[in-house]
Amino acid sequence: MYVLESERLGLRNLELDDNKELFKILSDQETMQFYPKPYTLEETENWIHKSMKSYQENGFGLWAVILKKGEHFIGQCGITLQNIDGENVPEIGYHINKNYWKRGFASEGSKKCLKHGFIDLGLKEIFIHTFVKNIPSMRVAEKVGMKKRKEYDKEVGQSKKIWRHVIYSLKRNEY
Repeated sequence: MYVLESERLGLRNLELDDNKELFKILSDQETMQFYPKPYTLEETENWIHKSMKSYQENGFGLWAVILKKGEHFIGQCGITLQNIDGENVPEIGYHINKNYWKRGFASEGSKKCLKHGFIDLGLKEIFIHTFVKNIPSMRVAEKVGMKKRKEYDKEVGQSKKIWRHVIYSLKRNEY
C-alpha cells in the first residue's frame, strides 16, 4: 500500500526486507560520491530502522520508491528531520538507483513529498540541502520550485571533515 502516489511512482514505508535493494544503492561508490563513504549492509539496515522510527514519531520518513510499471524498487524518497546549519528542520531526501537516473524520478517523488508536507502535514517550510558539488541534487531542488537560501560549512562523517553545503527551501506561502 502506497503512502503517496504519482503518475509513475508509488512511495511506501520502507521494510526490513528492502535491505538488499536499498543496500545496492547506498553501497554504490558513484551514488554515494557526495557522502563521506558508501554504507555497509548494517548501516543500511540501521537507516531503515531510523525511517521506521520516524514514521511512528513524526508521521513521515524516507519511503521506498516503487516504479509502478513492474513494481520495481528503485530507491527512497521522503521527508526527514535534519540538522541543517544548527536547526532541526524537515528535509526532502532521495537516493535513486543509478540505473534509473536522469528520468525525473527524484523530482517526481520530491514534488509529491512537498505537497504532502504542506497540505497534509501543515509544514511551514521544507528544505533540501546538499554538498555544493552535488549538481544533480541542486537541480532537483530547483525543479520542484525551491529557492537557494544560503551556503554553510557542515561537518560530515566521523572524521568531522568540513564540506560546503547549499541550502534550498520552499515556504508554504510560496508553494
